[in-house]
Amino acid sequence: MSESPTLDNLAEVALTCLQEYLDRCARGEGKVIRASAEMDYADTLQLEFWLAKGGMNAEDLAQWLPRYLAGTTHLHHPHYIGHQVAVPLPPTAVADLVNGVTNNGMAIYEMGPPAVAIELAILRWMCAKIGLPQGSGGVLTHGGSLANLTALAAARAACAPESWREGTPRDLVLLAPATSHYSVERSAGLLGLGTDAVRPVAVDDDGRMIPEALLAAGLAEEKAGRRVMAVVANACATATGLHDDLTAIGTLCREHSWWFHVDAAHGASAVLSARYRKFLRGSELADSLIWDAHKMLGVSALCAAVLVREEGRLAAAFQQDAHYLGNPGLGHGVDLFARAVECTKVPLGLKLFLNLAICGEQSLAERLESVYDSTRSFAALLEADARTELLHQPESNILCFRFGGLEVAQRDLRQRLIDDGDFYLTATTFADHDWLRLTVMNPRTEVAHIEALLDRLGELLVTE
Repeated sequence: MSESPTLDNLAEVALTCLQEYLDRCARGEGKVIRASAEMDYADTLQLEFWLAKGGMNAEDLAQWLPRYLAGTTHLHHPHYIGHQVAVPLPPTAVADLVNGVTNNGMAIYEMGPPAVAIELAILRWMCAKIGLPQGSGGVLTHGGSLANLTALAAARAACAPESWREGTPRDLVLLAPATSHYSVERSAGLLGLGTDAVRPVAVDDDGRMIPEALLAAGLAEEKAGRRVMAVVANACATATGLHDDLTAIGTLCREHSWWFHVDAAHGASAVLSARYRKFLRGSELADSLIWDAHKMLGVSALCAAVLVREEGRLAAAFQQDAHYLGNPGLGHGVDLFARAVECTKVPLGLKLFLNLAICGEQSLAERLESVYDSTRSFAALLEADARTELLHQPESNILCFRFGGLEVAQRDLRQRLIDDGDFYLTATTFADHDWLRLTVMNPRTEVAHIEALLDRLGELLVTE
């Protein structure tokens, strides 16, 4: 049997390739995305060959990895203004390497004591930043969709504690605006409510939940003999980047004993900013809130927090033991197994901890402010261009616009842009119309890059 390459051999090759990749992205060189139909990555990467042969050594990796990196979507490129995925900072990449080597699935304390201590410290920090009271707590989990599911499982346990054993009662409903993330409806399906139990609450012209409509909807459901399991508010809405009135909604929920859940996966990081935390005002009223560090805190995917007003609510959501895990709950530390769907849980807190410990909270706040500020500058640029129409003035780093008028098929225009590969942005549908949607994730994205985007859109429109 041939000797396998050592970690230091492989890491040296990988770090060299990755640094070259980062340097090219920082200079804005090359394509942002290579996802056109003619790209055959199975052939380019010789996948069948290596799967059958094995034996790749460090020299082979040095040839193979650049081809892989060339085909990745280049989040570090200033022309990446696509999905809400962080441009990761170096400390979080170090955490991924450490986790990859140590492989501590730490939902049981004895499998990763330092990782558990870090996670609990991160959760205390997050709860304090949101303004949740003493006795609050949470868990880190693998993404916002799973975080929403976990939080709503806690809401179900609070409203109908018999659900874990007997199944979900048929009289439970969720109240949420149509602008909610798809995972809210998916959670309803997974929790046994059924998607019909998600009752849409009326929104204003900007897609924000109308508090008076929430009150009317909740009272109507109760009059009909149904129980409001939870009210879901956006901070901010994924499609538009706009925030619901959390103070008004939270106050209504308190008055009527409705569980108040805030989907702040994208927007919660703004609490670090003295200028932008106003959009999270009222989040301290939440019974549960989710916060994705892998969006605006420079953390690699995935690292999502579920925060609850009363720490015990999460354990009530997962009323289960597993004898083969050892002695969960009887050891020397906290078993996060009682709070989460996962058992083999990556030490997610290390990724955020190292970003905070090395870069500092103030640096992360300035990074967020930079992209929020840039988005406002880009909105002014787009508004001044006769070819574009803004959907809304931005509140975050998400900006929706239409190019070339109502008669232009915006999604087709976007697809041509993606096939071209020089820019990457997304699209959304709002009020029955399609809009181009950019999310400013990279502090290196500047006005000149958006001007170049508009020029390219203009060229594509002419050649349509």
